[in-house]
Amino acid sequence: MRIDAHHHFWDPGKRRYYWMEYDVLAPIRRRIGPEDMRPLLAAARIDGTIIVQAVPDAGETTDMLQQAAANSFVRGVVGWADLTSPSLAETLEAIKASPGGEYLVAIRHQAHDEEDPEWLARPEVIAGIRTCHEAGLAYDLLVRERELPAAIACVEALPEDVRLVVDHIAKPRIASGAMQPWLDLMRRIASYPNVYCKLSGMVTEADWHNWSVADLAPYANHVVELFGPDRVMFGSDWPVSLLAAPYERVVATCEELISGLPDLAQQAIMGANAQRFYRLPTRHGDRADGGSASVSGS
Repeated sequence: MRIDAHHHFWDPGKRRYYWMEYDVLAPIRRRIGPEDMRPLLAAARIDGTIIVQAVPDAGETTDMLQQAAANSFVRGVVGWADLTSPSLAETLEAIKASPGGEYLVAIRHQAHDEEDPEWLARPEVIAGIRTCHEAGLAYDLLVRERELPAAIACVEALPEDVRLVVDHIAKPRIASGAMQPWLDLMRRIASYPNVYCKLSGMVTEADWHNWSVADLAPYANHVVELFGPDRVMFGSDWPVSLLAAPYERVVATCEELISGLPDLAQQAIMGANAQRFYRLPTRHGDRADGGSASVSGS
């Protein structure tokens, strides 16, 4: 099964997406939902997806779980909950017991939008991630270079069986060709075997209008080398990715970037790793077929 392990749905008419208010993001500032994605999946031969939160809003998580329940191609939801809340454990149990709650597979917070670059290293945040783990959930690390040291400290403070994944290869500065300190920091966080990484969000860190596969290849190659093909998973970051490329091109680009790997490794990155990491629930039903700048929030 081929899995897109990272995409979003949203409705700016229903709630505020604070990071979407810049003029350059106007092309994606509209309602985008399952009906928009379904035909794209068929064309790209993607069987299932994971919806990821796009705003720190419990209501959005409720909406995503309902979308998962209503759309057979959705295999899991990465939702949001307040990691610092003393009632986090009860909140997670309530979410899991709500309609569609069986599809909740992980929690995420926009750590890279916090004013404090050490937010992930705060004791109360680390305790919250541990609570997510105890509830059977993984945790997505949304960071850039600035937050990677705190993410590393967070990983070091957590039990070795906590499942963590770095979103968007930590958003390196691909447009400028910068490699450091991103590479050294990624080498450190990849040394922990419970940390995975998503090959996602790369096209919007490159030059939106003039990027090529060759621009992305050095970064993708380092990620696969550091984490190994068993801890890397494909994600489109659609519809944010529309700022730089249509959906099919994003999928084809990832396929090209990993084309030199053995077939089993390619299959792992394009789906099997996401299934294993997120412990995606089995579901029956239809398949999916029947200006460069760094984007906050996604």
